[in-house]
Amino acid sequence: MPEAASATRATIGDSEFDRDTAVTRRAPGVYDIDLSAGWTIISAVNGGYLLAVLGRALADALPHADPFTISAHYLTASQPGPAVIRTDVVRTGRTLSTGQASLFQYDDEGKEVERIRVLASYGDLDSLPDDVRTTAEPPVLPPMDQCFGPQDGPAPVDGSSALTDRLMLKLDPSTLGWALGAPSGRGEMRSWFGLADGRDADPLSLLLAVDALPPTAFEMGLKGWVPTVELTVHVRSRPAPGPLRVSITTRNLVGGFLEEDAEVWDSENRLVAQSRQLARVRLG
Repeated sequence: MPEAASATRATIGDSEFDRDTAVTRRAPGVYDIDLSAGWTIISAVNGGYLLAVLGRALADALPHADPFTISAHYLTASQPGPAVIRTDVVRTGRTLSTGQASLFQYDDEGKEVERIRVLASYGDLDSLPDDVRTTAEPPVLPPMDQCFGPQDGPAPVDGSSALTDRLMLKLDPSTLGWALGAPSGRGEMRSWFGLADGRDADPLSLLLAVDALPPTAFEMGLKGWVPTVELTVHVRSRPAPGPLRVSITTRNLVGGFLEEDAEVWDSENRLVAQSRQLARVRLG
């Protein structure tokens, strides 16, 4: 991990991520937040950060605290600054509760614009049985000291590295051909992952982890912004302390859209989150 992380290790509930995703309840089901510019690439607010913000609001609005499945449609581009989140409780049960939420901002004319709409089911991860039956296998990554992070590359464009400054990313060299001008053509990205201040992962930060790596489109030889259209995350278990491993693959790019399938594994070799997103790419 970065030196700053080992020197002053943050804790869950007392970290930059927690402060920047904190929402203030204005009225029952209505929350205010100031979206931080610290989670942007160029001027785009990261979709995983936004999902964590909405996830935190729903955790307050629903009787259960842990996201089990959350699906978001990104309608318009969010900007750093004030936003309001409105939630609705759809159903509550003994083991699962379901709610929806939308995030709104104001345009230059003062008109309210919906940015994201989410539908999610929440439960209690600690109440789940320990039984695991799976054919999934954790990704094989080189040791962290043999992987490379943003700090190992050329100086970033001014204002472009806010998100990566807040992350501990150590990318598998076999998925870094794009950074050397020789993309492999395979839609793969793998990395060690953590928060730069050393905070351990929890269910809400997993919503960030699935959308924080460079796009697989880069390793397919494409450049430019890859905006998310829809993102669904399944949280399978509360992660153990320690760095995560994130693996993302794309099998199909058709008509300017691709899917990204992500898996997140914890330090105990457990698959703690999965996701699929549909994203748009710029061709030519």
